[in-house]
Amino acid sequence: MKLVILAGGKGLRISDVLNNKPKPLCKIGDIPMILHIMFYYSKFGIKDFIICTGYKGLLINKFFKKYFPKKFKKELNQWKIKIINTGLNTNTGGRILKIKKNLEKDNNFLLTYGDALSDVDINSLIKLHDQKRAYATITVVKKPERYGKVKITKNKIEKFDEKTNKILINGGFMVVSSKIFKYLKNNNDIFEK
Repeated sequence: MKLVILAGGKGLRISDVLNNKPKPLCKIGDIPMILHIMFYYSKFGIKDFIICTGYKGLLINKFFKKYFPKKFKKELNQWKIKIINTGLNTNTGGRILKIKKNLEKDNNFLLTYGDALSDVDINSLIKLHDQKRAYATITVVKKPERYGKVKITKNKIEKFDEKTNKILINGGFMVVSSKIFKYLKNNNDIFEK
């Protein structure tokens, strides 16, 4: 099974800490986020990667052509990596549509974002997807609230309400059927919608 990594966004929410790099190349420890993702999936036997680039995609290409072969020779021999420029302003659904010919033979493929990190059991996710015969199976996580709440009465703290986790958001780890292509029509399509 192939893993599609959407790595073409502009990273606007964290652009001030990216130092002119695309978000997937932002380092955690000594290696970029995209490699953490690939190492994680490879623990589950996933070694065929399609990276959809756009914004600063040349830097991702350069990383995999120059830095990666020097440092990760073992993975270079085991992994199949295809980097495809899917356009600067292409939305997520459009990026997937642009790589359709690379996925046509596969019934299902895995999908994640270039900044998605988790401890999701990929095999369990695939098994659930197969059991449900879904077009897409998407992990969800509880959105952490940023602040606890304080109730004050007559200038005295009466109560602390800790952060609650009531809202579920996309966790970024997905299994997708090739049947999804009947819903994707152009570059402006947003996969999540």
